[in-house]
Order: sequence, then C-alpha cells, then structure tokens
Amino acid sequence: MDAQTFLGIERVDEGRWELEVKERLITPGQFLFGGCALAAGIVALEQESGRPTVWASAHYLSYAPTNSVVTVTTNLAVVGGNVTQARAIATIEDREILTINASLGRGTLDAPGPWETMPVVPPPLDCPLRTFSVDMGESVFSHIDTRIASGRSFQDLDGTPGSPNTALWARLPDHADVSAATLAIFGDYVSGGSANAVGRPMMGRSLDNSIRVAQIAPTEWVLCDIRMHALVGGFAQGTAFLWSEDGTLLATASQSIAAKLWDQPLPRRP
Repeated sequence: MDAQTFLGIERVDEGRWELEVKERLITPGQFLFGGCALAAGIVALEQESGRPTVWASAHYLSYAPTNSVVTVTTNLAVVGGNVTQARAIATIEDREILTINASLGRGTLDAPGPWETMPVVPPPLDCPLRTFSVDMGESVFSHIDTRIASGRSFQDLDGTPGSPNTALWARLPDHADVSAATLAIFGDYVSGGSANAVGRPMMGRSLDNSIRVAQIAPTEWVLCDIRMHALVGGFAQGTAFLWSEDGTLLATASQSIAAKLWDQPLPRRP
C-alpha cells in the first residue's frame, strides 16, 4: 500500500483530484486529520509536476467533516530547470478549507550528514502501544500503528510537568511505502507533543503544518522525534525530526497549534 491508496485520493481531471473523508482519515473530532490533508496535496502536486517534494506547507482554514468530498486543485505556478513552485487549494463545494504551498524538484549537491543525531530509543516492537484514556472512536489513530519510544502515555499524565521532547514510532497499515505524503501524516503528531511537557492531556488544532524532506529511504517504521518549543497564550509550536530505523534523517516537520486542556468530552463536528 502507498500513501495515495491509504488516502483514497484520485485524479478526476487535469490538475484536479478528489478525496472522500473516510473514517480512517479523521481525527476523534470527526473531521479530516491535518496530516492526511497535507499528504493529499503532496500526492496531487508530485504527480502533476512529476517531481519529488522538497518542502510543503499547509495553512488550515476550515474543517472537512466525515463523508465529505474534498476537491484538490493544483497550480504549477513556476516550472524551472530544477524546481517547480506550486500550490494546491482544497475545497468542499465552494468553501476553501486548506491552502498548500510547495517546492518540488531535485538537485545534485550533497554533503556528509545528517547534522542532527537520532535519539537512542528502544526498537519499535520493544515499545508500548500508544493508547488513550478515553474511547476515541474510529479515527486515523485506529489505523496507524503507534508506539511510545519516549515520554508518557495519556494514562500516565498526572499533572506533573515533563520533558518537551518525546518520540513515537509509527507505521501505516500493510507497512506502506515511505514517501513525502506518508511523512506528512506522521509529522502531524507534533500537535500532541505538548501533553508530556504540561503533564496533562491536551487537544491541539493545527494552524499550519510544514514538511521538509531530506531524503526518502526504505523503512518499515518511522521515528517521530518531537521537540516542543513553547506554549504561550494558548498557542504551541514544535518540530519533529523523522528518522528511519537505521538512523537516516527522512524529513523535518513543524507546526503552530491552538492548544487547550482535554478536560471535557471530545467535540463532535457535523
């Protein structure tokens, strides 16, 4: 399975794609998971341009509820010798819900690296499953195999502040091939990174979501090395380094998040 198959996004015309928001793509709040939305735009832009993603950033404007049909329209604004500058607009009928800007291409200059170092954590199958203290219902979290490499589970959050740095191992069903779109899905785990630092369950609504691809390398599991920077005035920001099992830096992800304490039942959106 590849990311396009997992997402269910299909090309319906030149520069136009459609995605049905099925339960495997939603948050517990019953709307499209931000990482899946960015991933859908990446799939469309890569196939329309014929080039791999260097960088892509999503600006979330509104929600795509369960069972809605999202149309992704691409625009290859500038096509250069090595880089295509492009954008994608995601809409439901005439309502814009998401804007994605991206650069796609590939150069020839490399340097020894990476300059970051993968944290030392247990291998995936030696780590506990990530579980939640309440019934989250059917959502994207039911379909991503996620294990806690460092940090606390939701059940262990007792109000005691902890480290802003946590790590999760993640893989898609059927060990889906790693791609920029796959990494965009995993990168959205930054939105939950404040909980360990605050010591209480948190809810996070992504305002933006960026992925910067270093290289695509084969790996069954991806380590999401999450590093939160601040939570001030209700808004958090953080970064994730995404690693292969053998220590290859695949990508970095970053987000701004509207954060609040998870003290009440999860919101349900129509």
